[in-house]
Amino acid sequence: MWAFFSRRLRMWLILAVGAPILGLLLGKVGDLVEARRGPNNVSKVLHTGRRWLQRNAKGPLAARTAADPAGPRDAGTPAR
Repeated sequence: MWAFFSRRLRMWLILAVGAPILGLLLGKVGDLVEARRGPNNVSKVLHTGRRWLQRNAKGPLAARTAADPAGPRDAGTPAR
Protein backbone atom coordinates (compact mmCIF):
# COMPACT_ATOMS: atom_id res chain seq x y z
CA MET A 1 0.00 0.00 0.00
CA TRP A 2 2.93 2.32 0.72
CA ALA A 3 3.81 2.28 -3.00
CA PHE A 4 0.45 3.83 -3.90
CA PHE A 5 1.09 7.00 -1.87
CA SER A 6 2.62 9.93 -3.68
CA ARG A 7 6.20 10.86 -2.87
CA ARG A 8 5.07 14.07 -1.15
CA LEU A 9 2.52 12.25 1.03
CA ARG A 10 5.08 9.61 2.04
CA MET A 11 7.55 12.34 3.08
CA TRP A 12 4.86 14.17 5.04
CA LEU A 13 3.90 10.96 6.86
CA ILE A 14 7.51 10.25 7.75
CA LEU A 15 8.11 13.76 9.06
CA ALA A 16 4.74 14.36 10.71
CA VAL A 17 4.28 10.98 12.37
CA GLY A 18 7.61 9.17 12.31
CA ALA A 19 9.86 11.95 13.62
CA PRO A 20 7.86 12.65 16.83
CA ILE A 21 7.60 8.93 17.55
CA LEU A 22 11.36 8.58 17.03
CA GLY A 23 11.90 11.52 19.40
CA LEU A 24 9.73 9.85 22.02
CA LEU A 25 11.67 6.60 21.68
CA LEU A 26 15.02 8.40 21.90
CA GLY A 27 13.90 10.06 25.12
CA LYS A 28 12.71 6.80 26.65
CA VAL A 29 15.94 4.97 25.79
CA GLY A 30 17.96 7.93 27.09
CA ASP A 31 16.03 7.81 30.38
CA LEU A 32 16.61 4.05 30.69
CA VAL A 33 20.34 4.38 30.03
CA GLU A 34 20.60 7.25 32.51
CA ALA A 35 18.69 5.33 35.19
CA ARG A 36 20.93 2.30 34.80
CA ARG A 37 24.35 3.91 34.40
CA GLY A 38 23.90 7.54 35.42
CA PRO A 39 24.41 10.54 33.16
CA ASN A 40 26.90 9.68 30.40
CA ASN A 41 27.68 10.59 26.81
CA VAL A 42 25.18 8.10 25.34
CA SER A 43 22.27 9.42 27.38
CA LYS A 44 23.26 13.02 26.59
CA VAL A 45 23.31 12.28 22.85
CA LEU A 46 19.91 10.55 23.06
CA HIS A 47 18.37 13.47 24.96
CA THR A 48 19.90 15.96 22.52
CA GLY A 49 18.38 14.02 19.60
CA ARG A 50 15.00 14.02 21.31
CA ARG A 51 15.11 17.78 21.92
CA TRP A 52 16.15 18.45 18.33
CA LEU A 53 13.32 16.32 16.95
CA GLN A 54 10.79 17.98 19.27
CA ARG A 55 11.88 21.45 18.19
CA ASN A 56 11.69 20.58 14.50
CA ALA A 57 8.59 18.37 14.53
CA LYS A 58 5.56 19.50 12.58
CA GLY A 59 2.17 17.94 12.18
CA PRO A 60 -0.28 16.23 14.51
CA LEU A 61 2.31 14.89 16.96
CA ALA A 62 4.38 18.07 17.31
CA ALA A 63 4.87 19.63 20.72
CA ARG A 64 2.16 22.12 21.57
CA THR A 65 2.94 25.69 22.59
CA ALA A 66 1.03 27.44 25.35
CA ALA A 67 -1.59 29.97 24.33
CA ASP A 68 -1.14 33.65 25.10
CA PRO A 69 -2.81 34.23 28.51
CA ALA A 70 -3.71 37.81 27.55
CA GLY A 71 -5.85 36.61 24.65
CA PRO A 72 -6.07 38.12 21.18
CA ARG A 73 -4.51 41.54 20.66
CA ASP A 74 -6.95 42.69 18.02
CA ALA A 75 -7.89 46.38 18.11
CA GLY A 76 -11.36 45.47 16.86
CA THR A 77 -12.30 43.40 19.92
CA PRO A 78 -13.95 45.34 22.74
CA ALA A 79 -12.20 45.43 26.11
CA ARG A 80 -14.12 43.95 29.04
